[in-house]
Amino acid sequence: MKLAHLFFCFIFLCIKSHGQTVAHFKINKSSISKGVERDSVNKIGKVKSNLWFIEYWDNSIYNPYKKEVKTYPFNIIFADSVYTSPIERPKVITSRYGWRNKRAHKGIDIDLVTGDDVKVMFDGKVRYVGYHYGHGKTVVVRHYNGLETSYSHLSKQLVKINDTIKKGEVIGKGGATGNARGSHLHLEVSFRGIYIHPEYLFDFGEKNTIRSKNIWVTKKWVTPYIYNSKQQSNISICNTYEEALQSEKKQKHIYIVKQGDTLSEISNKYYVSIISICKINAIKKTSTLRIGQRLLLIQ
Repeated sequence: MKLAHLFFCFIFLCIKSHGQTVAHFKINKSSISKGVERDSVNKIGKVKSNLWFIEYWDNSIYNPYKKEVKTYPFNIIFADSVYTSPIERPKVITSRYGWRNKRAHKGIDIDLVTGDDVKVMFDGKVRYVGYHYGHGKTVVVRHYNGLETSYSHLSKQLVKINDTIKKGEVIGKGGATGNARGSHLHLEVSFRGIYIHPEYLFDFGEKNTIRSKNIWVTKKWVTPYIYNSKQQSNISICNTYEEALQSEKKQKHIYIVKQGDTLSEISNKYYVSIISICKINAIKKTSTLRIGQRLLLIQ
């Protein structure tokens, strides 16, 4: 009788424990995807960290989130205020996030010399190591806040999939593999498969600062065709959900064409790409602008 009683107690505890685990997983998953405040995220603790390395953890695909539903704005939280520079020499950006050669350039290119050390920006776990079309030899690392950083055009990869790595660890050597004109590091930053303008999150100056520990990302900062890859974007950070909603309302701007205006001049003045102006206003790059014509711009 005692044995049977103990057995049923054990089964009950297992079911209860399992039920609690599943419930926490569902709550945490929902909270993270919607974007929660720092205190809520900290309460998740180990479960939150484990979730990022279970959900869509695919070592064979460059971006396993392709079928994920995209919702904006979304929240990214950083534990640090600085990152480790991916290269040891001063960072010179040769091509920025934006529209380039009739296609989206979803990251930034940082100049380096073949054989230079390439370092991971934050602690994390290696999700992908492979040769990806266009990117050449690539390493993708997922970090403890769900962010992924991708390091491409490498000449050598020095880590293996599922390796746990520390901030500043050398993960490869710079190179020019894939579709690269000269040696450089192509750096992409994504969250749940959404490629974010890297300069919105990070200042690539000497101090290696993260622009905000609590940052909200609107659709504006994940739309490459809005930006010109040849010029630096005008960065404006959203630190709260309310700021993000307000920012989305302010994105649209009407410009009235003046005498002598060209698409190139308007593009440079308002930090928008020519292709963006053309797409939104259903005109061509060869279209003649008329004085008084109203152009919709997304800033």
